[in-house]
Amino acid sequence: MEAAIDEPIQLSFPLPRSLDTKIHLRLTIKAKVILLFVTTMAVDDPDDAAPMGSFVYALPDKYNPNQPLSTTIYSVEPTIEFTTRLAKILARKTQMPVYVGNSISFASTGLGGTVEEEMEALKKIVEVSFEKLQGVIKPPGDLPNGTGTP
Repeated sequence: MEAAIDEPIQLSFPLPRSLDTKIHLRLTIKAKVILLFVTTMAVDDPDDAAPMGSFVYALPDKYNPNQPLSTTIYSVEPTIEFTTRLAKILARKTQMPVYVGNSISFASTGLGGTVEEEMEALKKIVEVSFEKLQGVIKPPGDLPNGTGTP
């Protein structure tokens, strides 16, 4: 697939409902896999790295393209659900295997990480990722087994 990019895409944007925290995103697009890492960092303390979060692998199901399969490679309880949801959304939309690492902390959001705050962050990450993945996204029928081979 010609959509592979040699260099990872790295960018940051504000964490929704947070005044001083940014989401840092690193997206690597290869011919047969997408790798995404997301984390948060406070603007006033850039040396304070977030601890490692969950790492999930998701891939499209050729028999049911609307329900990707996923497996947890590394699990940290506060981040596993968010990571799995993000990985499945990306796998479903791109019809490619996806690895997602997530160490986002919602502690600095206005209410400390409510469901609404997490969903806003998820929506923003998906939106930003899809902007960068436009050349990769294929209709479900184009990749019958999710690997780019018939």
